[in-house]
Amino acid sequence: MKIASFNINGIKARLPRLLEWLEESKVDVALLQEIKSIDANFPRQEIEDLGYNIATHGQKSFNGVAILSKYPIEDLVCGLPGDAEDEQARWIEASINNVRICGLYLPNGNPVPGPKFDYKLAWMERMFSRAKDILKSEEIALMAGDYNIIPQPEDCHDPDVWWGDALYRPESLSAYRKILNLGFTEAFRALHAAPMNYTFWDFQAGAWNRNNGIRIDHFLLTPQAADCLTACEIDRDMRGRERPSDHVPIWIELDI
Repeated sequence: MKIASFNINGIKARLPRLLEWLEESKVDVALLQEIKSIDANFPRQEIEDLGYNIATHGQKSFNGVAILSKYPIEDLVCGLPGDAEDEQARWIEASINNVRICGLYLPNGNPVPGPKFDYKLAWMERMFSRAKDILKSEEIALMAGDYNIIPQPEDCHDPDVWWGDALYRPESLSAYRKILNLGFTEAFRALHAAPMNYTFWDFQAGAWNRNNGIRIDHFLLTPQAADCLTACEIDRDMRGRERPSDHVPIWIELDI
């Protein structure tokens, strides 16, 4: 079962690249972030024509997450539990082919200090609570998406430049490790030790051409899912194509 995560940075702007990638990659499930579209405006037909079922949790102009699946999407939940007043569309989960799949777009948090950073940390605390419940279920399960977290120095081109940013500062890293240390496996780092494997390159300052990237898109797997992990790769070449997203897809394969 091939499962991918892709922050597409606007479904309307990136639809040609998304369709192209779906046809090439043959993923069974794709988790999308930053669709930047309300549910009613999501371009369903073009994607359904490729054989995918679709679930969206959209928001006008900002955020928004979606699930595309070759399998039926069951027991759908939209929104991260713990704050009934949170209107930001950043979490979607469902059971697909006996795997509990959670797609997420974790808040960026900049500027620091400020309310956006406070929201990031509060959101991660809610995610911690949901992660504990997921582990208790003892299901094959995963949480994947744009975490807006640089886990280690080797996950960015220049740690000194990024240190202090909301993506790479003590409070953010502590909150991330708190979740990871519950018993999750970070799929890419479990299989790849080499540095300079990035999933994001800024559109500014020639970041792509200079390979000034960061790795902020992650798969966290329960022990049951980690036992099934056979591959995790980054589709780096997507960043060099016409009108790309600033992120590229990352995917895993589970032998289930």
